[in-house]
Formats: sequence, structure tokens, C-alpha cells
Amino acid sequence: MALNAARRGALGRSLLVHGPSGAGKGTFVEDLLALLMCSAPDRESRPCNACRGCLEARARRHPDLVLGSPERWREMRSTGESIVAAARRWLGEAAGAPVVAERRIVLIEDADQAGEPIQNALLKALEEPSDRHLFVLVAADVSRLLPTIVSRCQPLRVGSVPRAELAAWLVDHERLPVDQANALARLAGGLTGLAAVYARDPDLLAWRRRTQAELLSLLAGGRAERFGSVRDLLDEGSRRVGTITVAAVEPDRVDDGEPTTLRTTSAVQRAAAASIVEVWLSLARDLLVAAAGMPTSADSTDILPELPASAARLKPDELVRFVRLLQRIAEGLAQNAAPRLALEVAMLAWPTLESPDG
Repeated sequence: MALNAARRGALGRSLLVHGPSGAGKGTFVEDLLALLMCSAPDRESRPCNACRGCLEARARRHPDLVLGSPERWREMRSTGESIVAAARRWLGEAAGAPVVAERRIVLIEDADQAGEPIQNALLKALEEPSDRHLFVLVAADVSRLLPTIVSRCQPLRVGSVPRAELAAWLVDHERLPVDQANALARLAGGLTGLAAVYARDPDLLAWRRRTQAELLSLLAGGRAERFGSVRDLLDEGSRRVGTITVAAVEPDRVDDGEPTTLRTTSAVQRAAAASIVEVWLSLARDLLVAAAGMPTSADSTDILPELPASAARLKPDELVRFVRLLQRIAEGLAQNAAPRLALEVAMLAWPTLESPDG
């Protein structure tokens, strides 16, 4: 859709790329940036993926690509400066003239995680569009954006695809056996980005399996066991997230034969807790589906064969309440809630298995 719109000259000056986590928004944005910054003379052939504009856009090094996000604004704050002031300063700097391209591309990732004051500042920029600027906002949850921002953007949704289509893509692009591709397509719920991550990172899939198996076992656990598990789950999740962060930022520190020391920052712990909540939410929904009498429709059954037996001893209404609680906890973590406390609250509400006799 974006490709056809660009060729017709129908792309707006403010675009909103949205879709659930794991849908592949990152890959879509990379392709979109190449399309927007391609310098091939024939517009019908864009993106050519060979010119300097395409290559620099995909590498996010183009001089006319301006990158912003709540995390970037938080990091760029001067001493005593608020994140709102930092974001406003960044928006002012982004308004400069393009250097080599026809226009500047202002990319704002995780736009839905910005607070209302920052969104109001962004709204002013969107209300005064310029021919030399194009805004690209990326969001997982459109409902957390101001309606006035959404109304001023051209929506580009990235969602799930039919599982058979995704499985075929995994076979072609990731060289997976058909049975494994089918299992990953189902586990990923048709989300291309998530399926690709699992295909390329078996350790992540194993971590998900361990985490969900531990959570399943805690359905029969007491309060002390559950609280102790929070610490272990958060520690392992923080190590996983921390290693990914170091590999991305300082690749020379990984696989060099030397032990890597990670500092568990609050940001790493929040990211770890958010990952745990995400797989927990998936597990709870699968339990709800199985408890409603459709165990073969639960996506996690392939890697958790014990799931249907546990679901049979749970009350669907309790699972519904728990899913809603987890959704609120996920929102709280995005707003800097305390990671360990958030997981402990979830553990207290995690349903308990009924006795086999009912």
C-alpha cells in the first residue's frame, strides 16, 4: 500500500506506522525509509536498494534522517532538564532544512510511550506541515496517542498474516523445515517479526518455554514459592535483555573470550519485566482458550503439552480478570512502574489450580 501510494504521490506528510509488538514494524519502517530516501531517477523502481540514499536510510545514517523516541529524549537531557524540555528542543532541531535530499524524514519510534505534554508538543509540529519535512510515527498501541495526532496522520498498519502464508515465508526465507515453520507461525500468532526472531534466536524460544513452564508450575504454588520465583524470573530476564543490549551497543564485549559484566539498570529490569509479562499474557490467553474447551486452538500447546491439563482445572472468569490485570501491568511498566513490584502483583493474582475432584 505504501509503495503504491508513493508512486501515485499520495503519501501524506505525516505517517503513522502501527501494529502489535512482533508484527514486523521495524522491517517495514526500514523498507519505508529506503523508499522515501531512494535517489534512483526512475521513481517506479524505488526503492532500488543500491543507491547511497537507500543504503544510508537502511543503516539509519542518512544526513536527512532525524531519529527520536522517548528513550532518546530521556538520554539526551541536559543536567536539570526534563524529558519534555528535551523533546521540545529535539523537535526544534528537527525542523532544520534538508542537507542532501528533497526533504528531512523525522522518525519518532515508540510514539505511543510519550507522555501527553510531549505529544502536545509533537501535535504543534504536525499542525504546521512543511514541504521539506515528512514525519513517520511508530506505535504499538494507537489508543495511547492523542486522537488529534492520529487524525493528522496517514495510517499504515502492520498486522498479522495468515499462518499458512507465514509458515511458507519461514520455509523460504529462514530455511526452516515445514513442521518447525508451522509450529513457529502458530506460536507467533501470525506475526512476521516475532516468528523471524524465534527462527533466528533459538535461545529466545527456549527462554520463553522455560518461563511459561515455570509460570504453569506456579499455578499449584504457594505465596512464598511465587514471590521467590519473581526474583529468579526477573534475574534471568535481565541477563537476557542486558546481553542483547551489550551486543547491540558494544559488540566487541561479546564473544571475545572475556566475561561480560552487565550493570542491571532499572531500564533493563523494566524491559525484562515487560518481556515476562508479554509471554505471561500469551500463556494466560492460551489457558483461557483451552479452558473454554478449545485446547487445540491454544498457540502454546506445541511447546507446552501440559497446558490443556492445567486449563481444565482453572475457572475461565478468573483467567479473564487476570488477563485484564496483566494488560494494566504492561501499561504501567511502559510508564516506568517498578518491575519487581509489578510482577509480584501479578503473582498474587495468578489463579490457583482447583483440586482434580472439582
